[in-house]
Amino acid sequence: MIEFSSQNDFNLEDEERVEHWLKAAAVKESFGIESLGYVFCSDEFLLEINKQFLDHDTLTDIVTFDYTEGKILNGEIYISTDRVADNAKDFNVGFDVELRRVIIHGLLHMCGYGDKTDEEKEMMRAKEDEYLVLWNS
Repeated sequence: MIEFSSQNDFNLEDEERVEHWLKAAAVKESFGIESLGYVFCSDEFLLEINKQFLDHDTLTDIVTFDYTEGKILNGEIYISTDRVADNAKDFNVGFDVELRRVIIHGLLHMCGYGDKTDEEKEMMRAKEDEYLVLWNS
């Protein structure tokens, strides 16, 4: 089950397509999905989560709480739509493209991909790109 909710006024369009895309990505990574909750929120909301749970006092576009066991994905993914909008401008891409990148980024973290080292970041970006192509196919 994949659920989408908002703590701000954001409304995810085409939820059914996003859900099918995420399920296809999970299968391609050899994972099943038990429960994923995507929560769209403001910078302020996500900053409080970042401070409270991760002891980080910085703005971020995503925080993933991963409860995955084995090959079954479980977790909560919080996405700041404010950060997504700013990053879309900074990277000169549309909001929807950047949002999909961040949505898949959270799922990829739960599949075991990191982004701490340069090598991990390169692999994560390649995987994000792969699934953005899958979205368009």
